[in-house]
Amino acid sequence: MADQGSTQEKALVARMLTKTYRGASSPALEDFDISIGIGEILGLLGPNGAGKTTAISIMSSLFRPDKGSVTIFGVDVLKYPNQARNLFGLVPQDIALYPNLTARENLSYFGRLCGLRGKRLKQRVRECLELVGLEERADKRVVAFSGGMKRRANLAAGILHRPRILFLDEPTVGIDAQSRNMILEKLSALKQTGTSMVYTTHYMEEAESLCSRIAVIDQGRTIVQGSPKDLIEQHPGCSDLGDLFLKLTGKQLRD
Repeated sequence: MADQGSTQEKALVARMLTKTYRGASSPALEDFDISIGIGEILGLLGPNGAGKTTAISIMSSLFRPDKGSVTIFGVDVLKYPNQARNLFGLVPQDIALYPNLTARENLSYFGRLCGLRGKRLKQRVRECLELVGLEERADKRVVAFSGGMKRRANLAAGILHRPRILFLDEPTVGIDAQSRNMILEKLSALKQTGTSMVYTTHYMEEAESLCSRIAVIDQGRTIVQGSPKDLIEQHPGCSDLGDLFLKLTGKQLRD
């Protein structure tokens, strides 16, 4: 359950989120509760179809829940979505870039959407390209990028406006080891600056090393929450987070 203390003390508080899609026989998300502290990375783990992307879509104001509430640094996301969007960044699972624009053009466009202008925009675009190692490829079209380069550019677009909390939906899926390592290093550095994150991944070793706390969900419901170390210790026979995940969610395929 989410911490019932003051939402002003938390980066994010989601309470009793429920969402049933039209035509579905059961909820995609049901009574989903989490809270995230300032500078904390919460790993949101679950099998395919567990409700992870639905949860992120609601918390980032893309979908409205059937019931429940979300606050980001005390701002009600459902009542004041535009105000909340100034506080968070979103790095979606799909590459959210224009393939026929260059990396610099993409970031400049998204920066203007975030309210950046002039020298401040150019400086921030340059900083973010340098941060993800794309300064030398800045003027190449994204369509010609490798998968890892696209993922790094996707991250750069999500942090342009210096969000206080980041939603990351499988940001390292399908990329080379070097790009994956760079992304994880940059996220760790952002954590040190006080940036909070919600992080979904199917790579258990990522979650175990990067996340302060994890929440495992299945069939739209939260099963457990806690630090990886504590949860592993609480479940005999589990030597790592991968063991724990399979013990809680089963080994049946979820295609």
